[in-house]
Amino acid sequence: MSEPAPIRAEVIHVVAPDEFNEYELQPELTERAGGRYLLVCRKGGSPSWFERVKMFFRREAIEAITLISEEPREEGVDIDVTVTETDLHGVYEVVSEE
Repeated sequence: MSEPAPIRAEVIHVVAPDEFNEYELQPELTERAGGRYLLVCRKGGSPSWFERVKMFFRREAIEAITLISEEPREEGVDIDVTVTETDLHGVYEVVSEE
């Protein structure tokens, strides 16, 4: 695990603990999440119109990440949180929410 670091992300989808069985989640992810929420996010937050055009022409992919959080978040909003990296690729645990 890494040191806590701030991150900005746009919440794309929220998976509540009672919905885990409706998705094909890795058993390691389900176990690590326990009774917490999974927030599927776009790393860096919601890009501006100009950034979207630039990404399109450069053929840059959107970096998707999963945050494990005590609190659910609303889809479509940008969040600023402090996270620690897990041993699962692209999965972070929220340490504090700003």
